[in-house]
Amino acid sequence: MVRNMSADTTKKKVAFLVSTEGIEQAELVEPWKAVEQAGHQPVLISLESGSVQMFEHLDKADTQKVDLTVADASIGDYAALVLPGGVANPDNLRTDEQAVDFVRDFVASGKPVAAICHAPWVLVEADCVRGKRVASWPSVQTDIRNAGGQWVDEEVVVDGNLISSRNPDDIPAFNSELLKSLKQG
Repeated sequence: MVRNMSADTTKKKVAFLVSTEGIEQAELVEPWKAVEQAGHQPVLISLESGSVQMFEHLDKADTQKVDLTVADASIGDYAALVLPGGVANPDNLRTDEQAVDFVRDFVASGKPVAAICHAPWVLVEADCVRGKRVASWPSVQTDIRNAGGQWVDEEVVVDGNLISSRNPDDIPAFNSELLKSLKQG
């Protein structure tokens, strides 16, 4: 397939930050494919080197090789950050100081940060939802509100540099906003 990329489009690196397990497969794989198909380079960043375990809800699914640990990642190398969901994935990330710092600093950089499903938990831990409209899985809404954010039940929400969606059914709209942000950046 020949890709027709306009003169103002350059290949950008997009960081995907995950823990070692509990990642909702569709929420990693589908945005990853969208980023690749748009001519950009997705990079898998995790807490440890090796591979990460993805899940289809509660059932083990595929694994994916880690490209870089969060300890070795530099925000300046990436045009955007994607935070896939799953329940255990963001729960593990929000307990890791380096991961939380990476997310906080990424949000502060003004670059796009896209979080889906339970992933806004990491944004809550990084104190990045205060005064922002955020969509998530319904069980995360109290955490968002307690952190000063406004939880909304919408397919995709863009507030400043934050992009958020509720669940895997929202992936097409989520991907669309992510790719739009890469064109603007």
